[in-house]
Amino acid sequence: MNKQQAKQRFGIIGNSPLLERAIDIALQVAHTDISVFVSGESGTGKENIPKIIHQNSNRKHNNYIAVNCGAIPEGTIDSELFGHEKGSFTGAHDSRKGYFEVANGGTIFLDEVAELPMSTQVRLLRVLESGEFMKVGSSNAIKTDVRVIAATNVNIPNAIKEGKFREDLYYRLNTISIFIPALRDRKEDISLLFRKFASDFADKYNTPSIRLESDALKLITDYNWPGNIRQLRNFVAQLSVIEKERNISATTVLHALPENRNENNSPILFEEKSKADLSEREILYKVLFDMKRDLTELKKITFDLINNEENSNFNKDIFNDVNENEITLLPKQQESDSQEEVYTLANHEKNLIKKSLEKHNGKRKLAAEELGISERTLYRKIKEFKL
Repeated sequence: MNKQQAKQRFGIIGNSPLLERAIDIALQVAHTDISVFVSGESGTGKENIPKIIHQNSNRKHNNYIAVNCGAIPEGTIDSELFGHEKGSFTGAHDSRKGYFEVANGGTIFLDEVAELPMSTQVRLLRVLESGEFMKVGSSNAIKTDVRVIAATNVNIPNAIKEGKFREDLYYRLNTISIFIPALRDRKEDISLLFRKFASDFADKYNTPSIRLESDALKLITDYNWPGNIRQLRNFVAQLSVIEKERNISATTVLHALPENRNENNSPILFEEKSKADLSEREILYKVLFDMKRDLTELKKITFDLINNEENSNFNKDIFNDVNENEITLLPKQQESDSQEEVYTLANHEKNLIKKSLEKHNGKRKLAAEELGISERTLYRKIKEFKL
């Protein structure tokens, strides 16, 4: 299979030099058993590289298993990957084969590998070093011949410094590195992708394909696309279904681009970010900054009321003890004991998660994407906040 055939088979659109280089490397290493590490932002299409490698390898007639490590709860990830013995934990009514046993002789793709717990990283390292693993609840080593391809959108060197990812595992996985460029770094491909998606949706819904006017094309080419190809596809789907006019103007594009509208009056979490996803720490910082901004606005309104209304019941002292981590608002004093409502950073984070889950009808995957965290992190927060 040559590069053009690989693109056609896996629906890869574009002629960017960075994209062409990534496909070239995938084809070159396919016939080996070397571990490959795929990096790039969320939504760039990293999942295509492992498929190209597997289909061009000697393992192509054996199993190919793709595992989203971030979507599996921490308590069950070892069982999913390595299997378990009957009775090894509550609910283990039967023995079960894990992905590494099922994929013996084939290829396993570990997406979002940086989300693996440290204990699971140790087990994975053993598989890479010796080709052996043990089921949960077993002391017998099982041999497996599996090619491992891993991917992440996390900055692994930073994760290593923060103690979240093992350095020795990284070097084992990163024998060959393949980088998938963000859509903003392959602007020449945006018009091609738009036409392809527009044609696909026209065929699917039996309608004329939408077309971009020249100024509209310039707008989408200059746009940052933090969600990359996934976001562009959703954008084209929206225009294809909603817009009655098939010629799309710049005005229509401006109205449809995310930072130009906020229909639900909900906070926009992803303004002008270079990455599609924010880390949990970044979300907490943003929440804190938003709270501080809201506090400043509230202080101004309150002081205006104090200055303008001689008989105001607001107490100027309510802001004396405010700190960055907790905001206490004292309501109007009553003859009975006063009540106070405390808004903490955790409460604000809980409310954001609750609103996102309600917005997406409890679908954790969609909520996690909107909040910019992994499904694993969201699962942990749901348990923590008892949502």
